[in-house]
Amino acid sequence: MEAFLTSAVLVALAEIGDKTQLLSFVLAARLRKPMPIIAGIFVATLANHALAGSVGVWLATLIPPPVLPWATGLLFVGFGLWTLHPDSLDDDPKLHRAGIFVTATVAFFIAEMGDKTQLATVALGARFDALAAVVIGTTLGMLIANIPAVLVGEALAQKLPMKTIRIVAAGVFIATGIATMFGIPGIAQ
Repeated sequence: MEAFLTSAVLVALAEIGDKTQLLSFVLAARLRKPMPIIAGIFVATLANHALAGSVGVWLATLIPPPVLPWATGLLFVGFGLWTLHPDSLDDDPKLHRAGIFVTATVAFFIAEMGDKTQLATVALGARFDALAAVVIGTTLGMLIANIPAVLVGEALAQKLPMKTIRIVAAGVFIATGIATMFGIPGIAQ
């Protein structure tokens, strides 16, 4: 349960203002079909985070147990600092001839490659010995942040206090990193 809840909260907060959330706004504005966009986000995130979480679990087997909390803790602190920097999209997604669902799935999967939420999923997979809980949690966190973006669109983005949300998300990442490194009871393994 800790792996699931930590994963969901970290990713939901980190996703606010992230490039994949910006992509959700763009897809919603351009394609105007929320259900296939949301389905595409779900499929892309599930696939991407299953891969990322698996890499994290695998990396945890390579890192000596005394070093693992420090390595993952430092990654979380790094993600916290990264969260303070606003993201932007590199280009406008093009509609794939296979339709909106395929366009959203492919665009979202590619945008998530190397993104902080994907790398956080790697770190969460390494930190927790619960791949399914991490993948389900990170996928839920992604949906929590992106479904409103698809449904309400740009109007929501203009009303959210983005700087405050980034600071809170950064604080949660940094606190998780510190708890991981120092083994704070009830917070870290």
